Amino acid sequence: MNRIIRSPAVAGRFYPGDAKSLTESVQSLTAAASSPRKKVFAAVSPHAGYIYSGTIAGETLGSIEIPETVILLGPNHTGKGAAVSLSTATWEMPMGNVPVDEAFIEDLLKETDYVDEDELAHQFEHSLEVQLPFLQAAQPNLSIVPISFSHISYQVLDEVALALVEVIQRSKKDVLIVASSDMTHYEPREAADKKDHYILKKLADMDPDMLYRSVVGHQISMCGIMPVTVALIASLELGAQKTELIRYGDSGETTGDTDQVVGYAGVLIS
Repeated sequence: MNRIIRSPAVAGRFYPGDAKSLTESVQSLTAAASSPRKKVFAAVSPHAGYIYSGTIAGETLGSIEIPETVILLGPNHTGKGAAVSLSTATWEMPMGNVPVDEAFIEDLLKETDYVDEDELAHQFEHSLEVQLPFLQAAQPNLSIVPISFSHISYQVLDEVALALVEVIQRSKKDVLIVASSDMTHYEPREAADKKDHYILKKLADMDPDMLYRSVVGHQISMCGIMPVTVALIASLELGAQKTELIRYGDSGETTGDTDQVVGYAGVLIS
């Protein structure tokens, strides 16, 4: 197993770069979360800077039980690395280092040829990193399975999801899947809201193939459709029966600019 350290790519920019300020930020951003925490199969959480989407991410992740193993699925914004890239590094973070779940990863790599060990895809990628402080704050024994996705076919997403399910079931562990995604990018609020609620309805219908085809076919700029599709397929295989929209919002709530917004949604799959 790779023993390298992944340095944080966006600490001090997307979220506070020191442990004390970051801990206080996470506490503030999770304050609106429902209590007690719920047990779910998966969550969809946004990944912009905390001033933009942190309240939605905090309310979403703050309302669920965080087990010791979390599968982190996110989009590859940089275009570097393999199509489905798995990091085996230890992730250095302001609140402490986060190890990978080595046993889970070893089993996953045996289960499927579609997942490649690849640090390049993760080196400068923010979509998984910004989720970690929320998970660390709730689970001191956190270990992760970090996977990034480029644009790939539904068939490959299905294969990866089923491989994850096989490994989850064999591990006999409590495992949470977190799919990192923002919604529509840089469109007027009214257009973004309409597109995003159309997609959120597809997610609520729990038909992953239709969800994937709706985003790809209508060229909706939801950056995390690949990880969200994998999370939904896997959750259904594990017995999920419903989704719950925690909150929807957009960047205009922070910037005041409603002509070019990015949409954000927090969703639970249980």
